Amino acid sequence: MKEQFKNIHQVISSFIELSDEEWANYSSMFKTKEIKKKEIILHEGTICKDVFFINKGVLRFYFVDSNGEEKTFHFAIENTFATDYKSFLKRIPSSYSIQALEDTQVVTMSLEMLLSGYEILNNGEKLGRLLAEDYFFMFNDKIQAIYTQTPLERYHDLTISFPEIFQRVPQHLIASYLNISSVHLSRLKNAD
Repeated sequence: MKEQFKNIHQVISSFIELSDEEWANYSSMFKTKEIKKKEIILHEGTICKDVFFINKGVLRFYFVDSNGEEKTFHFAIENTFATDYKSFLKRIPSSYSIQALEDTQVVTMSLEMLLSGYEILNNGEKLGRLLAEDYFFMFNDKIQAIYTQTPLERYHDLTISFPEIFQRVPQHLIASYLNISSVHLSRLKNAD
């Protein structure tokens, strides 16, 4: 098995049973891509053509509000998938951008490959459903946190789910993610 596909194989295998033959056929369609720090791999307003599985690195999801300010709403790290799922599936312009915050390596999957997986993998449709559910839960949790949690609670949840965040992501982007000012974030860090 190619080393760069080892992590995605483990993650997919955690969702569905997969024979060696199925994996060999499916993984032959994967491509890897090296992304430089600060490179934008999806621009708001363009159609998302790939699902990205992160082997190493950090991606941030953001949009620009009506005041021209960037608003970060998600970080994706190693062994997770990243995409604008709505744009990807419906072939419509993306409502946000995705940018690398570190030099990042991803495995890319096109829509054709995803649809092919539904056909050639015994549990391909189950895999698609489970990945879509994970994506839905991530967005649902984010929306719920913004409306029901205090900034301190959101801060604690972030540091639990992403303990190395302050070593890997600039503080102003973390503040944006938490929907607070950088000054407020400094206060939360000092009080912790």
